Parts: sequence; structure tokens; C-alpha cells
Amino acid sequence: MRSDRHAPAPARPLPAVLALAADVLLVSVFAALGQGQHDTAAGLPRLLQTAGPFLVGLIVMTILTGGHRTWARTWPHGVLVWLGTVGIGMALRVLWGLGGAPLSFVIVTLLVLGVFLLGRRALARVLTRRRP
Repeated sequence: MRSDRHAPAPARPLPAVLALAADVLLVSVFAALGQGQHDTAAGLPRLLQTAGPFLVGLIVMTILTGGHRTWARTWPHGVLVWLGTVGIGMALRVLWGLGGAPLSFVIVTLLVLGVFLLGRRALARVLTRRRP
């Protein structure tokens, strides 16, 4: 007979609003870091303009993937949120006239937001596991 007392307990739910707030903060940090690297004007309006396309992508993908239930899942939900955030964000940057999407920017965006958004989910998963 198999004992399940050593099996990991299911993750305790963290309110989805806190997870979304963490993702919004991370996308905003990404935008602020980019502004710092390119010596662009500072301030909240400029930060929102830079981060806006990616924040729209984040919110759309969070809704589409059921983020209120999947906030700690890296695969496949986190990957979908990450890739969708980047894809929608890049498309909106171009459509809104905020600059192009050169390959180097796409690669950096994929890497940084991948670490941020997937890392947050992996950390949440680890921190919410119950210990025996």
C-alpha cells in the first residue's frame, strides 16, 4: 500500500489580485530598466507609456489563461502569459507608434520578462507548498 504522506501538498491559494499586482510591478520594472538604459525621460506618465503595451498584453493573457486559478503555474499558463505579453506588447508598440520592434529588443524583452514572469510563478509555487 502506497503512503501519500510524503507527497507534496497542493499549493495554498494566494489571492489572484496579489499575483497580478506582482506581475504588473515586474512589467513596470522592466519598462523602467529599459528607460534607464536608453536615457529616456523619467516620470510616471512616460513609464506608463512605455509599459502600457506590455501591461495590456499581460492583462489580456492573464484573463485568457484563467490567471485567477493559475497564478503559480509555470507550465503551460505562465509560458502563455509570458509569450502573449511580449507578442501583444510588441504589436501594440508598433500600432501605437511607440517605436518599432527590432529583433534585439524582442530578444531582450523575451529574456527579461521570461525571467520576471516565469521566475515569479516558480517562486510562488515553491513558497506556497506546504511542508510536512
